[in-house]
Amino acid sequence: MTEHLDVVVVGAGLSGIGAAATLLRRTPERSIAVLESRDVIGGTWDLFRYPGVRSDSDMYTLGYAARPWGGEKSIADGDDIRQYVLRTAEETGVRDRVRLRQRVVAASWHSDRSLWELTVLHRDPAATGEWRADEQGTTTTITCSFLFACTGYYRYDEGYSPALPGVEAFEGPVVHPQHWPADLDAAGKRFVIIGSGATAVTLVPALAKRGAHATMLQRSPTYVAAVPSRDRLALKLKGKLPPRLAYRVVRTKHILGSIVLYQYARRRPAAMKAVLRNAAKAKLPASFDVDTHFSPRYDPWDQRLCAVPGGDLFRAITAGDADVVTDRIERIEPHGVRLASGGSLDADVLVTATGLNVLVLGGMRIDVDGRPIDPGKTLAYKGMMLTGVPNLAYTIGYTNSSWTLRADLIANAVASMLIRMRRRGEAVAVASAPTEEGPTAPVIDLAAGYIQRGLAQLPRQGHRSPWRVHQNYVRDLLLFRFDARHKALRFVPARSRA
Repeated sequence: MTEHLDVVVVGAGLSGIGAAATLLRRTPERSIAVLESRDVIGGTWDLFRYPGVRSDSDMYTLGYAARPWGGEKSIADGDDIRQYVLRTAEETGVRDRVRLRQRVVAASWHSDRSLWELTVLHRDPAATGEWRADEQGTTTTITCSFLFACTGYYRYDEGYSPALPGVEAFEGPVVHPQHWPADLDAAGKRFVIIGSGATAVTLVPALAKRGAHATMLQRSPTYVAAVPSRDRLALKLKGKLPPRLAYRVVRTKHILGSIVLYQYARRRPAAMKAVLRNAAKAKLPASFDVDTHFSPRYDPWDQRLCAVPGGDLFRAITAGDADVVTDRIERIEPHGVRLASGGSLDADVLVTATGLNVLVLGGMRIDVDGRPIDPGKTLAYKGMMLTGVPNLAYTIGYTNSSWTLRADLIANAVASMLIRMRRRGEAVAVASAPTEEGPTAPVIDLAAGYIQRGLAQLPRQGHRSPWRVHQNYVRDLLLFRFDARHKALRFVPARSRA
């Protein structure tokens, strides 16, 4: 007999656990399950185990609104974040709803029954590693009234590794940060880290602390900013205000600060460039070529800004434990990298910190009454529902701030919609496309390489609300909280299911 649930949440990472906790708190009468393809809870924060892995935004906004972050660090280590997600799952009762090693490979909507039919693969508990695209398991079927995809936006089984001429000749390990070997000893080794994003700027100082010499080899620079590893206001308020009130004060400060910083950067890019350049120059040796290595050609926030807590990257460079080289690779040699400029870098280990592969909705195939749905050809309603796809929501967070800020808004919006539907006797909610056409853009609108490679997969956003995904938490807060008219949504009463 096929099992039926009110809501299925797909993914047990930071977003999925938060979404399920919100639904359990606000709609406790519903039957809810969380399906997770991996062996453990944690998502990104369990998958990535490279040295120094940490948040790239403050924990007062990366943490959940309903469960204050209690750690000392504002920029937290990956292990601390993983434990925070696990404790949240335990304390909210979500842990009992999580079903591990279950991968949703297909979802079919049936209008005649107003439900989703999910094809789920159950993985052998003895299997190790990530699911492969071609991996099989025991198949079962689950039906649900509402499907909530909290699957992130990238593939877990493989990262992006561009073709590197001659790499097969390299005599040492070639490692992608997404699959860092637990037994890789860094002490005394020379690492060349190919890349310049958040992962690279995290790895360099972390490897230096482990006794390695790390060189960040970048094709082009990235904006890097030193940020405090601990929040002074949070430390001052500790013990002086009730913990939840103190958390709200500090969280509000970070939310408003990130909005102001982003708006300033977009409206006065030249001034923001100068601020970032001068700040980096002040923390580096006088002989360091800041303009070559830390002054990108693009404007701030065309790509995500890289934060380095306490300026640890700059400290490692100043101490001589790390280098930055901006050049192109001519070829990989047995013991290093030959550069296009004619120089070379010696290496014992190559790290390809070259990014991610985009994967929408966890790779599940979806169809509506037998009609296949290509998410890349749909428009996003409030950045959370696909046009023409009933009773399905998904989580897309912010690119200029903490992902969880928007994930919290979406989880509460879904809960409110389900409450409204039950109160009014409605079975179906579906977003209709706007009547007027206009320019569209990807729902994640960044110039980053991994986004550009995955553009065809990403849902589109329109040029005005509720089709526009605003990179502004306050604006979204007002939109989600006070725009209850749902003009773009069509609701179908339960009595009309047949």
